[in-house]
Amino acid sequence: MDNIWTAVAQRISEASGDSFVVRSQRAVSGGCINRATVIEDGRRRYFVKLNDIACLSMFEAEVEGLRDIARTRSVRVPEPLCCGEADDQSFIVLEYLDLADTDSSSLEKLGTQLAQMHRATSDRFGWRMDNTIGSTPQINSPASDWLTFWRRRRLGYQLTLAARNGRHLGDKGERLMAELDEFFRDYRPAPSLLHGDLWGGNVGATAGQPVIFDPAVYYGDREADLAMTELFGGFSARFYQAYREAWPLDPGYKTRRTLYNLYHVLNHFNLFGGGYGAQAERMIDSLLSELR
Repeated sequence: MDNIWTAVAQRISEASGDSFVVRSQRAVSGGCINRATVIEDGRRRYFVKLNDIACLSMFEAEVEGLRDIARTRSVRVPEPLCCGEADDQSFIVLEYLDLADTDSSSLEKLGTQLAQMHRATSDRFGWRMDNTIGSTPQINSPASDWLTFWRRRRLGYQLTLAARNGRHLGDKGERLMAELDEFFRDYRPAPSLLHGDLWGGNVGATAGQPVIFDPAVYYGDREADLAMTELFGGFSARFYQAYREAWPLDPGYKTRRTLYNLYHVLNHFNLFGGGYGAQAERMIDSLLSELR
């Protein structure tokens, strides 16, 4: 383990242009995927995530995603310093932020800032590299058409994984895939820069300002980000009000919200199993009922 910290310190020194030696370290909670540690040299403090060496590409994509969000000058993200590998492990080094839980005020600011972030657009849906959603590969090969992208890169991919994992949604899944166009009859989304994994566990606040982290960035329908904020309990009413004041939502969002969250529920089934499979089937039934 000492080898990894020597390598981390060397990369920090190279990236910052200022010599860094790890004087102290303490493990902190970092989700269910990575091992997280705060390191210090007496002057500076960094947040470091560690994983197997095969996960280096995941960290490389995280660095790029955080930088893309930062370039929008909208929502604050932890500044990525560097990533690398050593001692059969991969790592990413991030700015350390003393994060607290969000409150109504910081969530209201987040609503406004997220709408600003979503104004950053591209000429195609997808992204310049693949990344991960949780630990599942997220394929971002670009497409000029949103339905093609969502059908092939998102929903279809997760339905295929679910079948491999024992949840065969059969005719229901195939019908939903075939009739996706029905949910977009009068709606043509632009490719907005998305966080991609925007639930409450990936949001915090520092000095009253919202911070988002652990992104799964790509260019897609902004409704997909908004939908996920509602999947696990939702954000505050002031968050949604502030977002809509900055950029109103199409009336069809209420139905498409289920469509977009189906992707994440299927992913949870593919990662964790359990009742997520039944939840996904109920969501498909609800969507199909809209077509009758």
